[in-house]
Amino acid sequence: MTWKIPLFKICWGEDDVESVTEAIRKGMHWAVGSNIEKFEEEIAKYIGAKYAVVFNSGTSALHVALRECGIKNDDEVIVPSFTFIATANAPLFVGAKPVFADIEEKTFGLDPEDVKDKITSKSRAIMPIHYGGCPCLIRELREIAEDHNMILIEDAAEAFGAKIHGKKVGTFRDLAMLSFCQNKIITTGEGGAIVTNSREAYEKLKLTRSHGRLETQDYFSSTEYMDYVTLGYNFRMSNIIAALGISQLKKVDKLIEMRRKNAEHITKGLQNVKELTIPSPPQDYYHVYQMYTIRVNANSRDELMKFLTDKGIMTKVYFSPVHSTHFYRKELRYKTKLPVTEEVSSQVLTLPMYPTLAKEEMDYVIEEIKNFFDQR
Repeated sequence: MTWKIPLFKICWGEDDVESVTEAIRKGMHWAVGSNIEKFEEEIAKYIGAKYAVVFNSGTSALHVALRECGIKNDDEVIVPSFTFIATANAPLFVGAKPVFADIEEKTFGLDPEDVKDKITSKSRAIMPIHYGGCPCLIRELREIAEDHNMILIEDAAEAFGAKIHGKKVGTFRDLAMLSFCQNKIITTGEGGAIVTNSREAYEKLKLTRSHGRLETQDYFSSTEYMDYVTLGYNFRMSNIIAALGISQLKKVDKLIEMRRKNAEHITKGLQNVKELTIPSPPQDYYHVYQMYTIRVNANSRDELMKFLTDKGIMTKVYFSPVHSTHFYRKELRYKTKLPVTEEVSSQVLTLPMYPTLAKEEMDYVIEEIKNFFDQR
């Protein structure tokens, strides 16, 4: 279907094209090259971490992060069900068990009180997400992790640049994952990163993403033998993709500012629609609006979605509960009950949100939502 207003558009410019073109025209170093190290340095600097390691996807980054934290068979990792499935699947990659905790309704992040209730003698880590660009109650979760000697891994895939009291998401943890998939704040098409302050973790992450090879030089440009010292994967980001990441990162603050301005306009337009709950982050929470998600209080979410589809406006449910998927219910035999997750998931609807969303487009979305409820 061709949408009049899609859910997202990638914001790119000639600077992105030139950056990638330059990397291609070198005729060498397409897989491994200096852009990777530069992109990592710039990510770490922007987030406020000592180190960053880039990967071919956020999912790969989570996989390696859990492994390098020593998560293994029979360990339990507390995760939300209100998330993209990669968050829940990542523990399975290393033989651990994802344990679902419920969410709270302020930020749609893990509920610290329910997390406490889910802790057992096998619990090794807590892995919350920052939903849609809004920080979760990460400070409370960090305190719980510290009190129980557990690892805290932030899944910050949707929240690049988000802050609490000026402190950026991704710096409240042992490790944090960032995503550069095509609908994220900055994008390389596919891609991800782990940020950390641990030199030991940094070195392990680099080893594991590239076959466990101890690289002292560019593998493709050296005749030197480089030993393989651990089991690893081919989870590298290419030098060409990193060139795009560098270019995108240069304008990240502008992109976030545009998103926030658009979110303010939509919020103003919908604030008096009594059938809706609109985003309202806690005080001093800096929301970057990777998504703009409303909550349809009336029992009419699916009808609104169809109505907007008929008007050429794309919307999407982010997220249906992971614990309700066929894989978790039928294959893994989960019988989890998460009342807040289930209620919220039945009501949320993500509206179009991207930096170049025009005022006329936003007004059209606002008008049609109002029309829908006026007709009921």
